[in-house]
Amino acid sequence: MKELLSSPEFVRSGIILIFTALPILINCTNLGCEDPARVIRFPEPGTEGGMSVERAISSRRSEREYENGGLTLFELSQVLWAAQGITHPGGYRASPSAGALYPLEVYIAVGNVESLGAGIYKYKPHGHELLRMSEGDNRAALSGAALGQGCVKNAPAVVIIVAVYERTTRKYGQRGVNYVHYEAGHVAQNISLQAVALNLGTVDIGAFQDSEVKRIMNLADDEEPLIIMPLGRRSH
Repeated sequence: MKELLSSPEFVRSGIILIFTALPILINCTNLGCEDPARVIRFPEPGTEGGMSVERAISSRRSEREYENGGLTLFELSQVLWAAQGITHPGGYRASPSAGALYPLEVYIAVGNVESLGAGIYKYKPHGHELLRMSEGDNRAALSGAALGQGCVKNAPAVVIIVAVYERTTRKYGQRGVNYVHYEAGHVAQNISLQAVALNLGTVDIGAFQDSEVKRIMNLADDEEPLIIMPLGRRSH
């Protein structure tokens, strides 16, 4: 046995085994290996509803007042799918993106949503799921960062559209900044129309202190908040 362990063949095979295992260890220590306890699987999104696109466009209004009560998990799932959900086997999403580079991230500050604890979540399009980033109700803090707008504090959930500009500018240069902003508009409109179809209301909010939103949401250095969208049940 001693001779076997010390043989060149065994030593070489042991080294091979160690180095073969290393990529697995490395991969499971990076950010792509989420804790399963933090992942919330959404129900399958619906692709047929009871309201036409034309009626949704006609009915869309900026809504700042919401009924008491929370959202269902399906409602939040459907809104986030409309924002950035995968709609093609090739990985293409519900909103268009220059070069299919997808520079946007969608976060949600949850206060009152069925089956979800209060906290900050990140939407993961691949897998149609949420990743819980932190616990605690941050709606009042976000309202303060949004210059005291009450609809942010009172909505059951608040969607925050965030940009990582470098994903687009590394290909398109400074012009890519415009493309990112176009994309944010597409996402916001998809959210608005899907909200109407679910008898929910929302509004685009651009008046906020960027640095304070980044701090509250604990965003990465390269993540920049673009639009805040409170989401709740329409009051009329």
